[in-house]
Amino acid sequence: MAIVFDLAAHRGQIAKLENRTKEPDFWDDPPGAQQLMQKLSALRGTVEPWEELSQRLEDYQVLLELAAEEDDESVAQEVCDGLDAAEKQLEELELAAMLGGKYDTENAILTITAGAGGTEACDWAEMLLRMYRLWADDHDLEFQVISFVEGDAAGFRNVTARVAGSYAFGYLKAESGVHRLVRISPFDSSKRRHTSFASVDVIPEVEEDLEVDINPEELRIETFRSGGAGGQHVNKTDSAVRVTHEPTGITAQSQAERSQHANRRFALQVLRARLAERQRQQRSEEMDQIRGSKQDIAFASQIRSYVMQPYTMVKDHRTNVEVSRVEAVLDGDLDGFIRAYLLTTAGEGGEM
Repeated sequence: MAIVFDLAAHRGQIAKLENRTKEPDFWDDPPGAQQLMQKLSALRGTVEPWEELSQRLEDYQVLLELAAEEDDESVAQEVCDGLDAAEKQLEELELAAMLGGKYDTENAILTITAGAGGTEACDWAEMLLRMYRLWADDHDLEFQVISFVEGDAAGFRNVTARVAGSYAFGYLKAESGVHRLVRISPFDSSKRRHTSFASVDVIPEVEEDLEVDINPEELRIETFRSGGAGGQHVNKTDSAVRVTHEPTGITAQSQAERSQHANRRFALQVLRARLAERQRQQRSEEMDQIRGSKQDIAFASQIRSYVMQPYTMVKDHRTNVEVSRVEAVLDGDLDGFIRAYLLTTAGEGGEM
């Protein structure tokens, strides 16, 4: 599949944003200026590797011409080795070039919901949360749990995290769907094999005042105490906030911070993202293309299976990518699955 990267167009976008930063009133709106600087940084980070690769290939061409003139086989071998490395770099850049969808540069709101399987499923939801945290750490992305509902005995019935950084949504959209785990249950004294399910939902975090006009009079804001054994990955606070958009009934909550003000801000960010998603669904089938159709969190609906007994395997049922290193995947080694998914969907229409 050919991946087209318009280097000239990207350079033009960078020049346009750079001109905007030079305007006298640029910092009059600090949040807006910060968002623009983030986009500028992301664009530069996208363009510079292509420019470096282009320069390397030009250098190799000159070296090859010199090697041919001087009949120097050692230089020819050096160029061959360099071209092998350049090919690998090109593969990585092609993957990044696929992330040109409308929302791909945005932060991501990731929600994990335990499905069929009771306590097993709640524990599985917590395992997935850890997996995505480790993946985010490996990619220098900020990962913060902002709301959760704990399971009765272990794990989470539902947990929402914000993943912030360049192309967070572009990569994580590959993870939307039902995830299935097969293992010997640590909660079963008879050591029987159990199957558990959890759904992963990923939506882009929309910028404030973008697409969604929220009337403060239509919001019901409640505070409550965050409780339970959340563990080190969750801040337990006395100032959790739940926000309900009364016309639609859509809710969001945050208990990530000790400050009620900060929790209110996080909850409103999640609410804005969910309302934007609702608007997109009403306008078109765009969000269906972004995240795939909703399915029951049970048998025959999973996008990926993680098998720990009687053998070890992780298989993505959309792309047929399969590996035996289950522990490595659960430790955040997801790039192979994400790459395969993006390659599979690169030719599909719609803005993703």
